[in-house]
Amino acid sequence: MENIAVIDAGPLIALFDKSDTYHQKVKHRLEEYRKDVHGRLITTWPIITEVTYILEAHVHLEAQLDFLKWIILGGLEMFDLTREHLSRIIELQKKYSSLPMDFADATLLIGAEALDTTKVFSLDKDFSIYRMLGKRHMENLMK
Repeated sequence: MENIAVIDAGPLIALFDKSDTYHQKVKHRLEEYRKDVHGRLITTWPIITEVTYILEAHVHLEAQLDFLKWIILGGLEMFDLTREHLSRIIELQKKYSSLPMDFADATLLIGAEALDTTKVFSLDKDFSIYRMLGKRHMENLMK
């Protein structure tokens, strides 16, 4: 069985912001995941947009560029969303409107469903509440 995990913006920001409280923890967990289980990391374009915006605005342009170079080198793979995914995004955002679930998180859950993985790297507690199709729980690998 292939080891695939989706990754949220929080751990990616922490990985490229050395002053972030979670920097060392994220770095260690991702290295462990890659080395021990040869895991693949998948994210979506909305997550990448969020990370690049925050890194440029709150850290430095160089952190943003380092993140993009890391992707080029194979640090991440992208799940491609299609128009057909929009109905599920709407469904999820309505279902979790009390949290609320943002667009980027909805796309990540859709990616996990399509890739048939319950593994997620996230600093948010919301992923312990979200349910995939079939009412499956997400397993947060940052815990």
